[in-house]
Amino acid sequence: MDLLLSVTWDVDPTLFTIFGREIRWYGLLWVVGLIVAVSMVQRIFKHEDLPEKWFDSLFVYMMVGIIAGARLGHCLFYEPGYYLANPVEILKVWEGGLASHGGVIGIIIAVWLYSRKVTKQSMLWTFDRVMVPTGFTAAMIRLGNLMNHEIYGGPTDQPWGFRFVDNIYQWMQGAEPVFTEPSHPTQIYEAAAYLVVFGITVWLYWGTDAKDRKGLITGVGILIIFLFRFFVEYIKNVQVDSEIAMRESTGLILGQWLSVPFIIWGLWLIVAALRRPAVMADTPRQSEMAKPYTPKKKK
Repeated sequence: MDLLLSVTWDVDPTLFTIFGREIRWYGLLWVVGLIVAVSMVQRIFKHEDLPEKWFDSLFVYMMVGIIAGARLGHCLFYEPGYYLANPVEILKVWEGGLASHGGVIGIIIAVWLYSRKVTKQSMLWTFDRVMVPTGFTAAMIRLGNLMNHEIYGGPTDQPWGFRFVDNIYQWMQGAEPVFTEPSHPTQIYEAAAYLVVFGITVWLYWGTDAKDRKGLITGVGILIIFLFRFFVEYIKNVQVDSEIAMRESTGLILGQWLSVPFIIWGLWLIVAALRRPAVMADTPRQSEMAKPYTPKKKK
């Protein structure tokens, strides 16, 4: 392959160091994604004049669900033998290892609990509002993977192929970099797809009556995300060695098998939502709630 027709990606995963602690691009992009998501959901709740305590509770439920689900998903889906033998290692989230499929399952459980205990609304009502900024957050996470030189694709002779640092940990300790052959920058492919999802869900919420068709925004977002994820896995490198045997025996790897039920769910949600008329949810209004009594000052 002609190395002149490729991108040598030698970006340091560490943005800067403060008080002896590394601040990485990955963590920064995660935070940016979460801040935008939280801000947008808060704006949606204010737009619909929903109770402030609903948003506060949602934030807690979602943070716990995302982090716990993504971590457990990585540990139990990809390396169950190691983590079940060393359960304490599961708690070391800061060492990396988060799975998007596990994160989605964590969100589903969190939204189920939130809907039962807080809003008393349908889970789909909550999902439709949470889904709006999800594409943006997912894109930031994939760009974080790009900065970490991880989760990239197989070899390519296309001019946009990236040569990633293969010995990333040794290189960060001062060793000379060992570059991969030009490879598909699948992190960029996925980030671009997720930004498209973000644009579509924003339009659906603000520009149509989709928010009043339970499950429509969720279905569209889930379908596009996991349909793209299914196909991009064909050109991605496997994350664990066990996936090599899985691909040889079934033609698919774990990420693709985990995407299938979400693709089916997304299609079902879209069809079901379009068959129902748009109905505005009956929710309490923050502006109509009784304000706390303030005694008048005596003159």
